[in-house]
Amino acid sequence: MISIRPLDLFAVDQLGPRARKCVYWQTDGQAGQAAPGDPAFEKEAWISHVSLEWGVCGQIARYGDRSTGAAFYAPPGMVPRAACFPTSPVGSDAILLAGMSIEHGAPAGALTSLLDAVVLDLRRRGIKAIEAFGVTSEHTGEVMSRDTCGSDSCIATTGFLIEHGFTVVAEHETHPRLRLDIESEHLWKADVERALDQLFAERGFATRKLGVLSGASARSTVDTPSAGSQSR
Repeated sequence: MISIRPLDLFAVDQLGPRARKCVYWQTDGQAGQAAPGDPAFEKEAWISHVSLEWGVCGQIARYGDRSTGAAFYAPPGMVPRAACFPTSPVGSDAILLAGMSIEHGAPAGALTSLLDAVVLDLRRRGIKAIEAFGVTSEHTGEVMSRDTCGSDSCIATTGFLIEHGFTVVAEHETHPRLRLDIESEHLWKADVERALDQLFAERGFATRKLGVLSGASARSTVDTPSAGSQSR
């Protein structure tokens, strides 16, 4: 089962190697691309800065005893890359989803679990909306940071974001900007479904299908041995 924990100052070492070294969002794509330095150190410094100034800025997914992915988020003013997209700027009332990636061999559903955790954390903190820059499936991307991460490695696809409740607020051929308004009604349903998932897991039943973020879109299904698939 995939487990999620908040990324705080004590959990940096639990990041997987891909998330640990990716500084795509921590650079502006120009000045720092060829500069010397340790990406892992810079990523840790950014996490420390944002955590101390703003609070928890990420979620870590684990499967068994290994890290399988991570999601990062912060006010856009704390994310150097935020101003570099053709569909910038991010809305003044929104938090920016600043990177989502999975490690090699991650199980299906890891990204959905991470996004679910991000939404629930921000709702608890009274945040009104989340915005994200998507990448179209046709875009092959460029390596724009010296860690060789590149935009296609840590930006969620536009299709994934739309599937999970985001809507496009700024159209673009390759990098549209999308928004998810955090609505209490939808997220109340997410809390209910999370409790149901836990109950089914404890009873040995199959849980709802992975791949749909119920907290954002309020669209999910539950599979049980007796009733088959039942849409809610």
